[in-house]
Amino acid sequence: MPSCPINSSKLSSHSNYTNPTDSLNYFTISLHGLFSSIGILENLLIIGVVGFRVRRTIISIWILNLAASDLLATSFLPFFTLYMAKGNTWTLGTTFCRIHSSIFFLNMFVSGFLLAAISMDRCLMVLRPVWAQNYRNSQLVAKICGGIWALAVVCTIPFYIFRDAIPVSNGRVLCYYNYARYLPSNTEGLKAICKRRKEALVFMKLFVAFLIPLLIIIFSYANVNASLARRGSRRPFRFIRLVVAVVVTFILCWAPYHLFIVIEVMAPDNVSVQQFIGKALPVAASIGFFNSVLNPILYVFSCPDLCNKIRHSLGAVMESVLAEDLAELTRRRSTARSSISTTDTAWRQKNSNTSVCLKTEEVLYENIVNSTQV
Repeated sequence: MPSCPINSSKLSSHSNYTNPTDSLNYFTISLHGLFSSIGILENLLIIGVVGFRVRRTIISIWILNLAASDLLATSFLPFFTLYMAKGNTWTLGTTFCRIHSSIFFLNMFVSGFLLAAISMDRCLMVLRPVWAQNYRNSQLVAKICGGIWALAVVCTIPFYIFRDAIPVSNGRVLCYYNYARYLPSNTEGLKAICKRRKEALVFMKLFVAFLIPLLIIIFSYANVNASLARRGSRRPFRFIRLVVAVVVTFILCWAPYHLFIVIEVMAPDNVSVQQFIGKALPVAASIGFFNSVLNPILYVFSCPDLCNKIRHSLGAVMESVLAEDLAELTRRRSTARSSISTTDTAWRQKNSNTSVCLKTEEVLYENIVNSTQV
């Protein structure tokens, strides 16, 4: 299969990579392990509580889909941690390389679309309360979430197609883009084809997964704030804090990743830039994964009702565990007491029999002595 000339600087920078255990790599691996552990635990907790212990409402459907996307992303994060721990070499095969990378991009699209949809939903509740009362229901929201997942899958397909396990001259294998796959019959102008494909994917991610959702989020909450101000309604501090946290978190988590991707595509032949991007991009991707850890805190733990449900559920689990432990302890004590009681009874019976035997022997001895005297 032909390779893209546009990847030459990238592959050259990776072929000269000889220190997989530097401080930056250790830091990134530690970040991945921390984010993965926290993200899996908290998203499993949210899915368990919201999915099975909370009545199915509109907000619970939004949160369930967001938690499912974040759980999917954080569950695949350990494989990327393994990739980095082995010195940025992929050992899990080409197919899993494509699947693993696609999960990252799927979460990127689903998270952006869901956050934008949640912001629009809150905006419609304030700006169009009558419409929201008549048409806003859980069935509609479930269909919207299904459409979001379908659209995200369609947007992820190109990233699956052009992802590949690429051998490098120093013996390592990269899980990276191969824009030379599925070329037309006429392979003339290979560099131009690869360049167009790379730019298309980069700017597709930038606009569809980041800029457009960010603009929708800002526009929605700005309209909510303006509408409440026109009505003379007092904006609660918790609402303002949540809006600021949502916007700032989304920007801080995803902006570095998209910035480095744009720099990479703007300087494809600069080896020094590609070497810098090769080190900075995994850190930026780790920060992007951190969004999956912060989403539950912003959208779930900021809701008092859901927090109470989670506390109640955790309390019920702990009570159940403690009740089982107490029951087991009581059973063991009861068994031990019955065993001691049985042993004591046996000893008493044995002592009684011994006493009877001794008394019988004494009587017989006395009779023998008396008969001898006579």
